[in-house]
Amino acid sequence: MDNLDQIVEIVLSEIQKFNNGHETDEIPVGISNRHVHLSEEHLTRLFGRDAELCKIKDLSQPGQFACQDCVTLVGPKGTIENVRILGPTRPKTQIELLAADCFKLGVKAPLKESGKLSGTPGLVICGPKGCENLTEGAIVAKRHIHMTPADAKRFNCQDNEIVKVECGGERGGILDNVVVRVTEASKLDFHIDTEEANAMGITGSDKVKIVK
Repeated sequence: MDNLDQIVEIVLSEIQKFNNGHETDEIPVGISNRHVHLSEEHLTRLFGRDAELCKIKDLSQPGQFACQDCVTLVGPKGTIENVRILGPTRPKTQIELLAADCFKLGVKAPLKESGKLSGTPGLVICGPKGCENLTEGAIVAKRHIHMTPADAKRFNCQDNEIVKVECGGERGGILDNVVVRVTEASKLDFHIDTEEANAMGITGSDKVKIVK
């Protein structure tokens, strides 16, 4: 048995060496529906003093999570209820919409990177304890890839670089204008919204490749 154990250990070691030397060029997919990131100030106004976000599951990016808490969005032409909050809180409240949501709400949310809220429209956002009339913060998120500096070196990419991504499957093709976002805290992930995913027949179990 000792010899068998040694053989198994050697085989596993060689497999690990092989995998480390042959890293895949595929990138996992993360698909996002409409959601909201709240500031601490707006969390208090919408949910009351001492309110805390109630996590229901972790998301792909380290430290990010989906919450049990939801809000209602009110625009000039309509409302959307049960919009999920994602945590943790941020310095500024941000509303990430689908393109079709803009027609229902009656706002012209621009295609923007997360956190770049200058020139964006606002909405009324309501929780169980109150409402807030935001003057800015509504965007349609640009598709993007999260990666670490080590990933960026492997894929020969730089932070804020614009790349193309190839998707397989019956409705597959090339998606252009994908922003690369490089941080130490990232986990490799290609992020698109549900509209883009449905159009390309992409699911959360699929993988994509960068093409230049």
